[in-house]
Amino acid sequence: MTTKNAKALDLPTRPILSYIKDLPNLCSLAGLGCTLLAIYFIITGVYAAAMIGMIWAVAFDWADGLIARRMKGRTGADSKFGGQLDLLIDIVSYGVTPALLILSYANFHPAFLPVAFVMLVFGAIRLSYFSTFGLSDDAKYTGLAIDNNSISLVFILIFAGFFERPVFAIVLAISGLCLAILNVSQIKTPKLSGNPRNVVLLAIYTLTVSAIYGWSLL
Repeated sequence: MTTKNAKALDLPTRPILSYIKDLPNLCSLAGLGCTLLAIYFIITGVYAAAMIGMIWAVAFDWADGLIARRMKGRTGADSKFGGQLDLLIDIVSYGVTPALLILSYANFHPAFLPVAFVMLVFGAIRLSYFSTFGLSDDAKYTGLAIDNNSISLVFILIFAGFFERPVFAIVLAISGLCLAILNVSQIKTPKLSGNPRNVVLLAIYTLTVSAIYGWSLL
């Protein structure tokens, strides 16, 4: 038996669904629900509603980390499970959803498939790297954190009305590629989600963006 398996067996045996009762994990799942709504509205072409779903997915993702750090009595099993849950949700929220947004806005033209593929591959590599090596010695990310992909694209789409759709599809594709390259670059970026002040700023940003896109849906 490997050491890894032995360590896994040391964890308390609990039913799978018991981990849902953990508040940070509930936040993560709420974010996944927002991502599902975003994907649904991306496919149906209601981009304003999709952007609201995307930014709230980020908000719940940041909230679960903040809650987890402040909770008392949270078990190691809950923390370990939550870390894996976050990783799986992140690839959907910040990899699949932005790639699907670009494909959808380009009317699923096959020329945009390579862009979507690069975003997915670089996103998966970025998440795998962080899962393996964590933060750098100076407590910073190596490469742009992948949640910035959604934060940035939600802002960029505000300006869609100033361009013809085919032109803006190219703008989105270039933006997505630039973000993907930054995800796997060697630049050092601070861990924004770990700072309560940044969480407040994201909350303000989320509410502002939601109001802007919500107004356009009226």
